[in-house]
Amino acid sequence: MEHHELTWRLDMSLRFRGITTREGMLLRGRRGWGEWSPFLDYDGPELVPWLAAAHEAAEEDWPTPCRDSVPVNVTVPAVGPERAAAIVADSGCRTAKVKVAEAGQGFAEDLDRVTAVRSALGPHGAVRLDANGAWTVEQAAEAIGRLRHLDVEYVEQPCRSVTELAELRRRLARHGIDVAIAADESIRRSGDPERVAELEAADVAVLKVQPLGGVRACLELAERLGLPVVVSSALESSVGLAAGVVLAAALPRLPFACGLNTSALLIGDLVSEPLATVDGRIEVQQALVMREKVDPSLCLAGPADAERWRHRLGATSRLSRIGAGQ
Repeated sequence: MEHHELTWRLDMSLRFRGITTREGMLLRGRRGWGEWSPFLDYDGPELVPWLAAAHEAAEEDWPTPCRDSVPVNVTVPAVGPERAAAIVADSGCRTAKVKVAEAGQGFAEDLDRVTAVRSALGPHGAVRLDANGAWTVEQAAEAIGRLRHLDVEYVEQPCRSVTELAELRRRLARHGIDVAIAADESIRRSGDPERVAELEAADVAVLKVQPLGGVRACLELAERLGLPVVVSSALESSVGLAAGVVLAAALPRLPFACGLNTSALLIGDLVSEPLATVDGRIEVQQALVMREKVDPSLCLAGPADAERWRHRLGATSRLSRIGAGQ
């Protein structure tokens, strides 16, 4: 029996972004499978670009790559320092993105975790932080000032709004703190990503394929923003991650390691041979064929999950058609 839609569910090896399972759908087209896996806290029109990305992956040819492999970082959740150091040591990556400002934790836990990661990487590795918009401007300025001695490459989304990011950059400059700011949620959830560049709110743009509508939409946005780009994942399976690798491979400039090594956060995958990171890099050729490698027997969603996702797909498809007709 040939499938045209598959619902999937995978447990996570560690709690991340407040969740312990990841789920979604795969949609089949003439080029293979496209992943549609918006987080459950997304709703309504916000789901439409995720669906556009899935259709692009399923139906269209990939852009021509500019490079054979893509450097990636290891992602360190809000775990204790010993576990953080072990994650870095086992990864083979020379760049680590460390979660900070976790709810229920304080700065002491952040400091211990980042210090352990810096030690595990050594002086030549790169450490970046991700606060997911949890700090106020004042909290961010204080925390960044106290962590800068660990040679932080950049801090991703330290504050929630674009205006706060711009204010933070000015405050850091006034105090001589030379730590770059990266915008993630302010680009993918703001509805006006160009405002980040207009207000000079960030030094780096974090682009994620699904939330921004696909590989080509991200390439066009990168050109408009005119900022250095980091391509990151939305905690996808190897099928969705492959689209991120394709984007990173097609960018004219790729000055930073990308956040596409997140399959390690999932227990299992949707392909028998998942995307592999070797010496901190993912080979582009792996990504180019990944949408053809899905094993339906690995999509372990139950009937209730499938029904819920079919309902979600129908509602989003209707919104997509309405938007296209406007």
